[in-house]
Amino acid sequence: MPTKYVVVLGSLLSGLGKGVVTSSVLKILDFYGYRALPVKFDGYLNFDCGTMNPYQHGEVFVLDDRSEVDMDFGIYERFLNKDLTGDLSITGGKLFGSIISKEREGGYLGQTVQIIPHLTNEIISRIEALAAKKSADVMVIEVGGTVGDIENSYFIEAMRQLGLKHDVVFINLTYLPTLDVVGEQKTKPAQIGFRLLLQDGIRPNFIVCRSPAALLDATKEKLALFANIGMERVIDDRDQETLYNLPLHFMELGFDKLLLDDLGLKRRSLDRGKVGSWRESVRRTVSPKREVRIAIVGKYTHLKDSYASVKEALVHAGARTDTGVRISWIESSEYEDGKKDYSVFDGIDGVVVTGGFGTRGTEGMVNIINHARTSGIPYLGLCLGMQLMVVEYARNVAGLKDANSSEFGNGARHKVIALLDSQKRVTSKGGTMRLGAQECVLPERDSIAYRAYGRAAISERHRHRYEFNNAYRKRLGQAGLRITGLTRDRKLVEFVEWPSGFGIGTQSHPELRSRFEAPAPLFVSLLEAAIKRRQA
Repeated sequence: MPTKYVVVLGSLLSGLGKGVVTSSVLKILDFYGYRALPVKFDGYLNFDCGTMNPYQHGEVFVLDDRSEVDMDFGIYERFLNKDLTGDLSITGGKLFGSIISKEREGGYLGQTVQIIPHLTNEIISRIEALAAKKSADVMVIEVGGTVGDIENSYFIEAMRQLGLKHDVVFINLTYLPTLDVVGEQKTKPAQIGFRLLLQDGIRPNFIVCRSPAALLDATKEKLALFANIGMERVIDDRDQETLYNLPLHFMELGFDKLLLDDLGLKRRSLDRGKVGSWRESVRRTVSPKREVRIAIVGKYTHLKDSYASVKEALVHAGARTDTGVRISWIESSEYEDGKKDYSVFDGIDGVVVTGGFGTRGTEGMVNIINHARTSGIPYLGLCLGMQLMVVEYARNVAGLKDANSSEFGNGARHKVIALLDSQKRVTSKGGTMRLGAQECVLPERDSIAYRAYGRAAISERHRHRYEFNNAYRKRLGQAGLRITGLTRDRKLVEFVEWPSGFGIGTQSHPELRSRFEAPAPLFVSLLEAAIKRRQA
């Protein structure tokens, strides 16, 4: 069967949730037993988003194969419960770099290289090659940005041309505001977005309307008439109690059957066991038996997308344990001087200290870690959160008063965290950190780590340049800090734990592997410890 294609485009506003709509389409096709995979286009001229500030772009998501990709890949993996690869990420930087390289190598001899047809042909050939390589039944292509942007205009033109060669279903995600002064849903913005797509030669099969409340029949009728489609193709994308309910919501509207018919796919039977399991996890997320409060401590908390995977990993663990998770966002820079009132932690059942780069906010993290340890609050440190857990323990338990990381404490005598040997000769920034899936062994069977994973060998994703300084293994171990996870060759420390209570730090980013159907084990263990604290 030749591969079919779905193209998701956004109009008028960014941030409407194209990634969630794309993931919902992927999940619906998965429910019907089709092999569906995503492709994401981002118009920026960076090769990837690895060197971007989280405030500009949100979280950098890392795949097993070391690729640093857009945060939407995290949404895809959480819905599909599959490991994806970096070749599914197409950026403006990759495309233009490829075109220029080919031109320099003589690939276009005698031709004037242009956006059309050379760049659009490059895009189409890449997508076709991916479909063949992955043996996909359906490729779902998310076009980053909004219709009308210069940055994605050539890609949208390529999608128009793709529709001339293959079966392509176009989905337009748009915004439907309700103005308080008039109290009605206004369709004009959606009409403008639809008109822009028509100008680009694309007539959408579906208009998905993002709105706070359900679409009124009058609104659907007006949009359907304007767009020359049936009312049933104007899809309600109202606010959901959890984003994981969206595929079920779309199916209740009959979107799944229309989509399969448009793609010319046989109506396979739903995997009702898979749908039922997903529905039960949604139920546990929306109506849990209990509730705990978890503090997420970070350097970029003013933009919650910087920690999207951490937040979702807590949601996944909550679904597994039938627990609602109320998150308190803590900006670590506010705790730098040590004088901040810690009463905000009085009702907190667990603390997660996240990753990050640079000096700002690190002393605040150390102070918060000290408060968690001395107060007996369950603690999970991720990457930088693990490194600063070591710094705090070295200072306040092992007596190394000026202990620090060499990343931001060059004047410190005791650099308990140091630059990886493999990083000392690295000069370029993009894609040069210790990245992707790395194996780890857990030799201590009575450790938090071993109990969480239930096995002695694991693999987690990484993104860092600094590590536990092996020169301090013995001294910190004698002071009680437990080293409970190592790389397979025993050269790098991957997990550390406090000698008592629930306190664990990992150099990895387990949140990047967490899925709605397969939560990250450490986050499940953190919630179990938080539940015990709440019930004590």
